[in-house]
Amino acid sequence: MSETIVTERRKKVLKGTVVSDKMEKTATVLVERTFQHPLYKRTVRKSKKYKIHDPNNECKIGDTVRLVECKPISKDKSWRLLEILERAV
Repeated sequence: MSETIVTERRKKVLKGTVVSDKMEKTATVLVERTFQHPLYKRTVRKSKKYKIHDPNNECKIGDTVRLVECKPISKDKSWRLLEILERAV
């Protein structure tokens, strides 16, 4: 008898700033990362925008939020709001 071992994989958690909240139950978050260039050894900044699921429309532009990976909710959304770290002034 063979047993199937199901291991829950760790979900990615990112931190970013809300840049748009015009959609219903969706916010756009800008996530920046820094890394060292492999050849020139300079620090490089890269950014990427993610659409996140915000069921209660809590996010406002300028908020710092934490987002977590989830199963695809729509064509573009596969991240959801985990928590709001800091409110915009």
